[in-house]
Amino acid sequence: MKEGAGANVKRLMPLQGFMNFDPFVLWDDFSVAPGAGFPTHPHRGFEAITYMFEGTMQHKDNLGNESTVGAGGAQRFTAGSGIEHSEMPAPDGVSRGIQLWINLPRSKKAIAPDYQQVDVDQFPETPVQSGAIRTIVGDGSPLRLHTPVRYLDVRLHSGGHYEDTVESGYRGLIYLAEGTIRIGERTLNSGESCFVEGPDRIDITAVASARFMVCLGTPHGEPIRQWGPYVD
Repeated sequence: MKEGAGANVKRLMPLQGFMNFDPFVLWDDFSVAPGAGFPTHPHRGFEAITYMFEGTMQHKDNLGNESTVGAGGAQRFTAGSGIEHSEMPAPDGVSRGIQLWINLPRSKKAIAPDYQQVDVDQFPETPVQSGAIRTIVGDGSPLRLHTPVRYLDVRLHSGGHYEDTVESGYRGLIYLAEGTIRIGERTLNSGESCFVEGPDRIDITAVASARFMVCLGTPHGEPIRQWGPYVD
């Protein structure tokens, strides 16, 4: 599908029949060529993380922030009571990443908007069997949200193995950005996902070299009312 000004988007949610997965409102795997992008537009009522796989993305907003993030880095904004921003790619090459929206609890819908950028060298990275884990949100990461979330970028060579625990009170998804993995008896190919809810175990084997995102959060238990760029 297309979003913004000609940006290609592979969307998990919101879609007809699957609007959200509290506290998560939107998940887009975007690919933006030169000349396309996301020109200035408004938001309110949620937080968003743009995490880059390749290329760069420039953020500008009405708070006076202007910065560029490269591969492995992230930009987080808290829309709160309202923000206007744009996200535009590098002038050459394709920029690809994930945009994730996280709902704000009702008590924080009207907080002041805010922006944060974290570059790749600021994220903690942990070696694992045949790969590495980058912590985007969670222990050791400087990126902060108003909702408890653990968000990981996991890269495994073929045959590599990853185990994790989904704690009680957490839920979320595993999204395969590249390669092929096996989760229990299920095989996922690039662009496919698996939703999980704690308490549970995650047991993943890379059938081929793979890159996948693990995103877990605590639901607010409140209605999510999305109207385009607004989550009231």
